[in-house]
Amino acid sequence: MATLIKMPEVAAGATEIVLSKWQVAVGASVKVGDIIAEMETEKAVVDYASEAEGTVYKILVADGASVEVGSPIMILLGAGEDGSAGDALLGGAAVAAPVAAPVAATAAPLAAPVAAPVAPVAPMAAPVAPVASPASAPFSTSADNSRQFASPIVRKLARERGVELTQLAGTGPQGRVVRRDLESFLASRDAANATATATPSYSSSSELAKLEYSSSYVTVSHTGMRRAIARRLTESKSTVPHFYVTADCKVDALLELRKSINESSQVKISLNDIIVKAVASALMDVPESNVVWNAEAMHKYESADIAVAVTTDGGLLTPVIRGVEKRSLSNLSMEIAELAGRARAGKLRQEELEGGSFAVSNLGMFGTKEFTAILNPPQSGILAVGAAAPRVIVESGEIVIANIMTVTLSADHRAVDGALAAQWLAAFVKRIENPLSMLV
Repeated sequence: MATLIKMPEVAAGATEIVLSKWQVAVGASVKVGDIIAEMETEKAVVDYASEAEGTVYKILVADGASVEVGSPIMILLGAGEDGSAGDALLGGAAVAAPVAAPVAATAAPLAAPVAAPVAPVAPMAAPVAPVASPASAPFSTSADNSRQFASPIVRKLARERGVELTQLAGTGPQGRVVRRDLESFLASRDAANATATATPSYSSSSELAKLEYSSSYVTVSHTGMRRAIARRLTESKSTVPHFYVTADCKVDALLELRKSINESSQVKISLNDIIVKAVASALMDVPESNVVWNAEAMHKYESADIAVAVTTDGGLLTPVIRGVEKRSLSNLSMEIAELAGRARAGKLRQEELEGGSFAVSNLGMFGTKEFTAILNPPQSGILAVGAAAPRVIVESGEIVIANIMTVTLSADHRAVDGALAAQWLAAFVKRIENPLSMLV
């Protein structure tokens, strides 16, 4: 039976996905579980595994196109079927021309599909709406009745930014305006505006004096990642009852241990690696804190799955390291470095950004003494780590100088009470001040 494949919601709350690259070509045989496309969400790259089998009859969108969730992207034919069965799924209307250049052969199937499955759509008595094409795509009409084809999301964004679609040259299939065309136009317009602002003319010294004290700025369009970060952090701060617990840690023994390890190990261990390990150990010491709030019930985790904040050019990403309590420091260090590298290269997979009950955000390398962090739902805790620096303290009644690191726990009060948070933080301080306990 012919199957109409639609763009899945590969990330929660996503309304538009970029189909980065097809992994199959027209005429290829597809089995359930085969990777058919690589898709790009606001924060990650997702391999999309097919939930149907058949032969690829038509590919309806090109590589790099932005597609709304639920829009048709490909047609599969069943055994013995011809093209009429596939065309019937689109009501027999003309569709966008199939991608001309074949791509790589079907990739090997994964053990489990990464993307959220989309049920195949059976032929219907009433035709479904055709996909974008010269005959049926959404368009804008200028004064001379010329048509400019564009996706709904592009038309929406163009209206918001005050752009007439007739100003844009489409680079999509059949001259269709895609999101990158709009973004390129906006970048050129913003650059021109910035140049005009930077080179003002003036006719008098008093006008020049005013210009010297006037403010100027350059408009930088929001990226999808920046919008996603803003949305999630606003939601977290607005809906999750945060509270904060702070402690100072004496880290002289920690610094000595790190020095000794790096003198003999091929894998160089960072302070952050040991801190993440200490967080996992504290979660095992106080298992009641290793929880996530859910409207129906509390989810209590048996392993320490910890998100580590990574700064990228586009914003902050938090890939999750699974089973930290079982990992050696060298293994943990390599895993964090590998995930951080792929985060900065934009190569993280969606499942690597999901899950976990706890997170670590370390700004110590920037010299920050202390700060508080915002929770990343549904996680119930995040530890903000400041810089380790020499301070004067009182120890056993004497004034001494020691390396002190300030940490602040932000916790979800729905899942973690104040006393429990204090108990967890005490367990963390004990581990970090006695680092050998994490190695035995």
